[in-house]
Amino acid sequence: MSGKLQKAKGFKKSRTGMYVSIATSLFGVIGTVKRGRQARQEGDTLQLVDVAVSAAGIVTGVALLVRELRRLDLDDVLGDD
Repeated sequence: MSGKLQKAKGFKKSRTGMYVSIATSLFGVIGTVKRGRQARQEGDTLQLVDVAVSAAGIVTGVALLVRELRRLDLDDVLGDD
């Protein structure tokens, strides 16, 4: 069981795992946009603030994942020597 868990942790840090994480994060944008439109139609300021905070979290999460991808690319280049 430990081997499977270790393999899953390795996948999360792999290039493919990073792409899957980015796609999952970006998929959350759809729900956030829908909530934003509904809140705007209803004039619900508190809901709009919640949507803005959610959107900021998504942007930050994707930025962190992209940074990790760039680090993986840098490690690959340095490892080729």
